[in-house]
Amino acid sequence: MTAPSLPLTDAPAPRAARDGWRDLSWRRVKIVARSDMRQLIEDKGFWMPMVFLGAIFFLIIPTVLLLTITKIGDVEVVNQMSKTLEVLPEGAKAQIQGQSPEGQTAYALAVFLLAPIAIVVPLTISTAIGASTIVGERERGTGEFLAHSPAHEKEIYLGKLIASLVPGYATTLVGFGVYSLIVNFFVGPEVGGWFFPTASWWTLMLWVVPPFLALTLSIVLRLSARVKSTAAAQQAAGLVTLPMIAIAYSQSTGALFGASSSGIVIGIVAWVLAIIGLSRGMRAVSRSRLLGVNDGV
Repeated sequence: MTAPSLPLTDAPAPRAARDGWRDLSWRRVKIVARSDMRQLIEDKGFWMPMVFLGAIFFLIIPTVLLLTITKIGDVEVVNQMSKTLEVLPEGAKAQIQGQSPEGQTAYALAVFLLAPIAIVVPLTISTAIGASTIVGERERGTGEFLAHSPAHEKEIYLGKLIASLVPGYATTLVGFGVYSLIVNFFVGPEVGGWFFPTASWWTLMLWVVPPFLALTLSIVLRLSARVKSTAAAQQAAGLVTLPMIAIAYSQSTGALFGASSSGIVIGIVAWVLAIIGLSRGMRAVSRSRLLGVNDGV
């Protein structure tokens, strides 16, 4: 992304006077974030794969699976899925609704077994953006403009964080809305009406997913500030993303399977870890690294 056009008349305050959160200029944060997101929107090479990825996970796969079970009534598929349901916890089995084996299978599939889509999509999109957001400035030669801009390092970091987080999470929310319509259209008649999203899914999407996304980005942005090339940043981000997806998936699945309060507890823990990760990640962004003077790991 090109360097944001920051107002030169707004001279930076002394570092000692601007180390606290209250001293940050959220106007500058918005300028950095808005500039990066504008560049992303104008880049078809970014948003077309993003839309394609969201369509696969939130539209195509759920439609094919639920259509096969509820409308086509493939006996073999239903039997295989029924065997899969045997491994669900007793608490999850008790929540399954449906007036027929097909309806019960479709309900369990929609509510419990397709949970990975809520994790894979935002982490994949946001980490792809975050991996190159800082090191990419150095490679394009625009890091010098940021380094000499009035923006504090924390303001640059937060702007880059927002620009990386928003596209992935926004795609997930839009896809979640589409997924909810698909689930209610195919499974709703089998359980007596529209029922999705459930309370557990609301908790997952609005409380559990955001902190896991922020925590992952805190690591990815730190790597992007330290490595020497975009290729290295993407490779390192891939190594970070895979275990984070596994952890987030296991915890989010536990939030769906467990008691109604388990999602709240998991979200609280995730938010605490995300805040710690973000506060530590801010230290990785410095003017010397933006200039490429100190870009070693």
